[in-house]
Amino acid sequence: MSFEAVITLTVVGICFAVLAFTRTSPDITLVGGVSLLLVLGVLSPEQALGGLANQGVVTVGALYIVVNGLRETGGLSWIVQHLLGKPKSLMSAQFRMMAPVALLSAFLNNTPVVAMMIPAVSDWARRMQISPSKLMIPLSYAAIAGGTCTLIGTSTNLVINGLLLDATDHDGIGMFELAWVGMPTVIVVCLFVLLLGQRFLPERLPPMSQFDDVRQYTVEMIVERGSPLVGQTIEQADLRGLPGVYLIEIERGGDILPAVSPQERLHDNDRLVFAGVVDSVVDLQKIRGLVPAADQIFKLNSPRRERCLVEAVVSDTCTLVGKSIREGRFRSVYDAVVIAVARNGEHLRQKLGDIVLRAGDTLLIEAHPSFELRQRNSRDFLLVSQLHDSAPIRHDRAIFALVILVFMVLTATFGVLSMLEAALLAAGFMLLAKCTSGRIARRSVDWQVLVVIAAALGLGEAVRVTGAAEVVANTLMSISTVPWVALAMIYSLTVVFTAMISNNAAAVLMFPIALSVAERVGVDFMPFVITIMVAASASYATPIGYQTNLMVYGPGGYRFIDYIRIGVPITILVGILNIVIVPLIWSF
Repeated sequence: MSFEAVITLTVVGICFAVLAFTRTSPDITLVGGVSLLLVLGVLSPEQALGGLANQGVVTVGALYIVVNGLRETGGLSWIVQHLLGKPKSLMSAQFRMMAPVALLSAFLNNTPVVAMMIPAVSDWARRMQISPSKLMIPLSYAAIAGGTCTLIGTSTNLVINGLLLDATDHDGIGMFELAWVGMPTVIVVCLFVLLLGQRFLPERLPPMSQFDDVRQYTVEMIVERGSPLVGQTIEQADLRGLPGVYLIEIERGGDILPAVSPQERLHDNDRLVFAGVVDSVVDLQKIRGLVPAADQIFKLNSPRRERCLVEAVVSDTCTLVGKSIREGRFRSVYDAVVIAVARNGEHLRQKLGDIVLRAGDTLLIEAHPSFELRQRNSRDFLLVSQLHDSAPIRHDRAIFALVILVFMVLTATFGVLSMLEAALLAAGFMLLAKCTSGRIARRSVDWQVLVVIAAALGLGEAVRVTGAAEVVANTLMSISTVPWVALAMIYSLTVVFTAMISNNAAAVLMFPIALSVAERVGVDFMPFVITIMVAASASYATPIGYQTNLMVYGPGGYRFIDYIRIGVPITILVGILNIVIVPLIWSF
C-alpha cells in the first residue's frame, strides 16, 4: 500500500469518526478532510475542487429552485391538499401520506419535498388528532424509497450518474431505469410501515407541543369575488378544523353571523374573522381565494410578490399609541399594512382599522423586507422580526409551475435534454415566469448540501487516484470472489458508510471501490453501481446518514433508538430485495 493511500484512508477514517461521534457539521468535516489532503499533496487543486463542476451537483442546485417555484405558487400545497384528505384510521393516514410522497419524491429531489411536507403533515396530524411520531418517520422513509425509482429522485442518483459518465464509456442511466428495483423497494417499505408501524413507531409528542403560543391574533379575511371558495360550506372549504386558529364570525352585508355552522356556505365579499397563533394566521394568507381585509395592502409601493410578514411589538413611545390604525395612517407612516393584532390573548371585536393601538400590542405586518432593517432600531417598536417563508403565494402562477415541472420530467425522460439541461432550463423558466424571484430562489438552495456533495467527491477522487480503492477491493475479494457475495458486501459496506456519514458522501466514496471490485471479479460494473444507488438510499436505521431522517427527528419528537428499532429490519429487507433483483435486470 502506498504512503498516499495510507494517508487517504486515515483522513477518510477520521472524517467518518468525526461525523459519527461528534456534532460537527458534515460540510466542515468533509471540506476539512479535502483541505488536509490538498495541503499534504495527495490531491491537486483541480482534483480537490473537481466536485464543484460535477453534473450531479449543479443539477441538485437547479432542482432546489424548481421545487421552490412549486412552493411559492402553491402548486405543491394544492397537490398535498387534494391527496391527504381526511383518513379514518392511522393506517389509512399513513398510506395516504406515504403514497403521494413516494410519488413526488420520484420526480422531485426528496430533501426539499420532505422539507415542505413537514409543516403540512404536522398541521394535518394535529387536525386528525394523530401523534406526529406516527407519521414523521414514515414521511422520511417514503421519500427515501420513492427517490430510488427515478434518476432525479435523489441527489445520490444524480451524483453517481455523473460519476458514471465521467469514469466510464456508459451512456448513463435512463430516467425510469431504476424503477425495476425502486418500485419493489417502495412496496416493501410501505407494507412494513403499514403492517408493523403500530408496533415499531412510538407514541410521542414533539418537544415544543406542550407549550402554547400566547400570541392570539385577531385577523380578518375576505372571500374574493369569483373565489373557488364561493358556494362551498365552511367544512368543505376546510376552514373549520384549521389547527391553531378558529373562525369567530362572518360579516355579510352588514350582518354578523356568530357561532358559524360548518354547513354555512360562503358568499362573495364575506368578511371572516379568525383568532389564532401566528403560524396559523400565516397559513390563512396562503389559502387561495382569501385575502386580508385590510384593503391598504394593495396601495403599498412594493409589488405584493416581493413582500413578507413581519411581527412588531408596539412601544410606549410610539406616536400611534392611543390612535386607531386607520386614524394613525399606519400605511402612510411606515409604508406597511397591519393585517392582524394580538393583545394578551384577547379577541378584539372591532374591525381591524378601528382597533386603537396600545403599548405592548403585537402587530402582524405585511411590508417589504426592508421594513425590518428600517425599524429594527426605531423607538416606535420594541421588537421587529421577519417571519420566514411568509411571502404571499402567487396562485395565478401555479399552472405555469406545474407545466414547467412536467416539461422538465418529459424532456429528461425521453432524452430530448440531459437531466442537467432540463433542470437548468426549468429553473430559468421558473424565474422568467415569475413563479419565484431571484432573491427567494437564492435562499432556497441548500448550499450546505451542495458543499457536502462536492467535498465528498474530492475525497472519492483521493480514494481512486491513490489506489486506496484497490486496497479495499482486494480486502473484500479476499473474502469471496463470487459475484453475488461481492454484491452483498458492496451493499453492506455502503449501508454502514451511509449510517455513519451522509448518503452522498458514502455513495461517492464507494463508487471507485465498486468499479475495482467488478474489475477484479471479472463482471460488468452496472450491478454494483445500481447497488450503491440503492444502498446509499437505504439509510433507515439512523437519523445521521440521510438528511430527511434528521429533518423529521425534532418534529416527530424521536430518539435515536426509534430509528434503529424500525430501520434495521427495513434495511435488511431492502438489501435482500436488491441482491435478488439487480443481477436479474443488470446482469453480471
